[in-house]
Amino acid sequence: MLIRMRTTLVLDDELLREAKLRAIERDVTLSEMVNEALRESLRKPPGQAPPFTLVTYGGRSEPSRHEPADFKVILEADERERPG
Repeated sequence: MLIRMRTTLVLDDELLREAKLRAIERDVTLSEMVNEALRESLRKPPGQAPPFTLVTYGGRSEPSRHEPADFKVILEADERERPG
């Protein structure tokens, strides 16, 4: 069963003009263009954040380096300690 819903999109004027022209070139409706673009975009896996090292300065005279995995462990521990 195919369910269709009308909705309103706010698009940049130039982007809309380009999409309409591309739809005409391909002999499809603007709705078909938008549907196809959304499907293609949703098929792609989300991008990964680039690796990083956070340098902090605290009570010690030398900097402390923290890797992303360090924060994951801390956040997971915080989650387990929360009531509820």
